[in-house]
Amino acid sequence: MILNDYFTLTVFWLVSAAFLAGFVDALVGGGGLIQIPALFTAFPKELPATLLGTNKLSAVGGTLFAATRYLRQVHLPRRFMLVSCLCALLGSFYGAWVVTRVSAEFMRQGLPFILFALLVFTLANKQMGLSHRPQLTGIKAQIIIVAGSLGIGFYDGFFGPGTGAFLMFLFVYFLGFDFLHGAAATKLVNCVTNLAALALFIPTGYINWNIALLMMFFNILGGVSGSGLAIAKGSGLIRHFFVLVVLALTVKTADDSFGILSFLK
Repeated sequence: MILNDYFTLTVFWLVSAAFLAGFVDALVGGGGLIQIPALFTAFPKELPATLLGTNKLSAVGGTLFAATRYLRQVHLPRRFMLVSCLCALLGSFYGAWVVTRVSAEFMRQGLPFILFALLVFTLANKQMGLSHRPQLTGIKAQIIIVAGSLGIGFYDGFFGPGTGAFLMFLFVYFLGFDFLHGAAATKLVNCVTNLAALALFIPTGYINWNIALLMMFFNILGGVSGSGLAIAKGSGLIRHFFVLVVLALTVKTADDSFGILSFLK
C-alpha cells in the first residue's frame, strides 16, 4: 500500500512538472528549471546523464507542438530561420563534444551574472519586444544571426540552462522581433538543438523511455496550452513571463554556484 501510494505520488509529481514545464517553455523557455529538478528529486540514485536524456526527450514533444502552433499564426522568414537553425545545430554538436573534454564549472559561476544583466537590461527597456520591427537585411544582421545562433547553440550543448532566454533576447533585442515572433523563433531553434542532443543521448542509452514518454504527453499538453495563451494575449504577456523566468533562472543559478539561499535550508 505504501509503495503504491509512493508510486502514485511520484507519477503525479512528474506529470505535473512536465505540464508546467511545457507551459512555461512554450511562452519564454526555461522549462528545464522545473522538469530537471523534478526528475532528480524523483530518482535521486539514477545517473545524471540518464535524467538529462529523459528530460530532453520529454521536452522535445512540447517544443515541437508549440513551434507548430506558433508557425500557424505568425510568419517567420524561412531562409533567415534556416540559417539560424543550422548554425545552432552545428554549435550544439560542437558544445556537446567540448563538454566531454573541458569542465563547464567556469560557465556555471559566470551564468548568474549574465542572466542578471539580461534581466536589468530588459526591465530598463520597457518597450523592448512590444512591437515587431524585424531588422533582417544587411551584413550586420547576417553576422548577428550566424554568430548568435552558433554561440547559443554551443552553449546549449556545452551547458544548457537559460538557452531559451538567450535565444529570445537574440531575436527580440538584436533582430527587432516582438516577443510573440521571438517566442516562435525560439521554439523553432530549440527543436533543432533538442534533436541534436537526442542524437547523442539515444545511441548511448541515457534515456528512461517509460518515464520520458509519459512526461512527453503532459509536456505536449503544457506546450499547446502555453503557446495558445501566448498567441491569444500577445507580446505584453510574454514579456512579463520572460522577466519572471529570467529572474527565477538568476536566483536558481546563483544558488547553485554560490549558495545564496542556504539560509533557507
